[in-house]
Amino acid sequence: VYSASGRKRFNVLGALNAITHEIVTITNDPYINALSVCDLLRKLATKHANEAVTVFLDNARYQKCTIVTELAARLKIELIYLPAYSPNLNLIERLWRHVKQQVLYSRYYDSFPKFKVAITDCINASQSHGKKPLSSLFSLKFQIIEKSQIFNE
Repeated sequence: VYSASGRKRFNVLGALNAITHEIVTITNDPYINALSVCDLLRKLATKHANEAVTVFLDNARYQKCTIVTELAARLKIELIYLPAYSPNLNLIERLWRHVKQQVLYSRYYDSFPKFKVAITDCINASQSHGKKPLSSLFSLKFQIIEKSQIFNE
C-alpha cells in the first residue's frame, strides 16, 4: 500500500509504503506529468513483482488520465483516489512537509545542484528505520472530522 504524490517545485514524484515507510521516488527536471506517474508505477511494479500493490493518490489531473489508469490496470496496480482537499489522508504529504521544514525553511543554496542534493539526502535519510520523529509522522492515525463536529445537530 503506497501513498503517492508529486511536488512540482521539487520535481519529485514519490510513493511512501504505509507499512514499511519505504520511499520510492522519480525525479524529473522539467516537470511532473502523466509519464512521470507511469515511470513510478513501473518502478513499483518491478519492486513488487509478485505482490499486490495499491496506490492512494490525490486528484491531480496527471494522475487520473487514461494513460496512467490503463498502465496501472496492465500492471495490476490498484489506484484509489482520495477525496478532494484531503491532504491529511495522504501519508506522503507528511513527508513533503518534513522535507520542506528540513531543506527549504530558512535555507539558502547557491546552486540548483546543491538544492537537489539537499532534497535527495533528506528523502534518503527519512527512510532510515527506527527514527522516532518520522515513525510518528508516518503513523496510520488520521484525523477524521465527523459531520456532527462541523454542524450542530
